[in-house]
Amino acid sequence: MDFRAYLKRINFKGEISPTLKVLQKLQKSHLLKVPFENLDIHYGIPIELNLDKIYDKIVLKKRGGFCYELNGLFYELLSWIGFNVKRISARVYDKEKGYGQEYDHMAMIVNIDGTNYLTDVGFGEFTFAPLKLELEKIQEDERGSFVFDQYDEGYFRVNKIENDEWAPEYIFKNIPRSFQDFSSMCLFHQTSPKSHFTQKKLITLPTIEGRITLTSQQLKKSSIQTIREIKVKDDTEFESALKDYFHLDATSFLKNNKGQIQSRTFSK
Repeated sequence: MDFRAYLKRINFKGEISPTLKVLQKLQKSHLLKVPFENLDIHYGIPIELNLDKIYDKIVLKKRGGFCYELNGLFYELLSWIGFNVKRISARVYDKEKGYGQEYDHMAMIVNIDGTNYLTDVGFGEFTFAPLKLELEKIQEDERGSFVFDQYDEGYFRVNKIENDEWAPEYIFKNIPRSFQDFSSMCLFHQTSPKSHFTQKKLITLPTIEGRITLTSQQLKKSSIQTIREIKVKDDTEFESALKDYFHLDATSFLKNNKGQIQSRTFSK
């Protein structure tokens, strides 16, 4: 892997050293340049926990990915720079279903001068900066206010404060995991009709003042003052918007993965 090319991909400039300031800048730069997306799932392109393939997809082909890809590759970049970093397993909260299974989501803990920070570039709408792993203390971020508390059985919980209420995002244990520990859930999320990733196409990228999100049914552009929603009628309109707003050509990445494409149906 060419980590200098990776830094160029996320438009990171300046010193590279294992400091909090650099980690903050890396995370924000990554989030603003690399989209969260599940398109391979819907085009029948298998997602493997293979770092060379993930690097090729994200850095060389300028694609995005979901948590295992985005945080999996970001872990390698942080390790290369010299950060004390470990992968962790998180269980994402759903209002109807509660918390997901172990390995439902991958995030990271970075230890800097004896202090732990949660860093995550693969969770869609989340923080621009790492969060200090400190209980019951509200932390202000450009994307909102967040706070950790203790959950059952040794889990930490990260919450976003919305309308003065603590809304759970996910729970996790501060235990290191290997990349391959996430294999089963990576397969589940791209093949099971019970996975929310199989329900619709999704690609989303934050902007400094908002977010742009494209799904199978809708293009949504939000900023501090406005929200614009445009209905997407069919695949042709989806792929046109994909090219216009994310500079990605579905025909191109389908062609690049010829021979790997599988038929996918996600029956209820």
